[in-house]
Amino acid sequence: MPRERETMYRWRNLTDEQRRQTLDQRRQYQQPWHSIPHRSDETRTVYMLTAACFEHAPVIGKSPERMAKFEADLVQLLYETCTQIYAWTVLPNHYHTLVQTQGILGLLKQLGKLHGRSSFDWNGEDDHRGRQVWCNAAETVMKSESHLHASTNYVLHNAVKHGYAKQWTDWPYCNASEYLESVGREKALRFWKSYPIDDYGSDWDPVDL
Repeated sequence: MPRERETMYRWRNLTDEQRRQTLDQRRQYQQPWHSIPHRSDETRTVYMLTAACFEHAPVIGKSPERMAKFEADLVQLLYETCTQIYAWTVLPNHYHTLVQTQGILGLLKQLGKLHGRSSFDWNGEDDHRGRQVWCNAAETVMKSESHLHASTNYVLHNAVKHGYAKQWTDWPYCNASEYLESVGREKALRFWKSYPIDDYGSDWDPVDL
């Protein structure tokens, strides 16, 4: 376990040039961020999905390559199964996504299959057959437009919250750059101030990740 815990800090130890290269490589496959819903009733089919590694072990974060591959697989699955994707971030031991879907049960089933495939691959790579890698994904439906904006802030701020980056765009495994390019930094800052995350989850089924 101490060895695995060490991997959580790999990004913090990379040089600025190594971080820049990682960001550039990741953006090669990136697809555009989608705008927020135009009608308030659209939020009823928007969910924040969260999944964590068992006992919060940083199995995803074993290497930058594993992080990037999992992010690519996750985003591809979301594009194939969701109507819209608003935000996502992948950390060494968990991930969050914010998506619109008409079939949440089907999406959860597909995420379960992704977890199964990644568990099999990673346990083989780590010579750790039989290890439990994932806990089940949990969904939280957006209850209002303000809930959606606060959730977007929460997802994109997650790497900063956990100390992996100083600002959103420093973390390569999220769509913060696409979000800021889409809405503009001025509007993003206004959303950040208007929908703070200090008490996030107190009224919306909190997930402390």
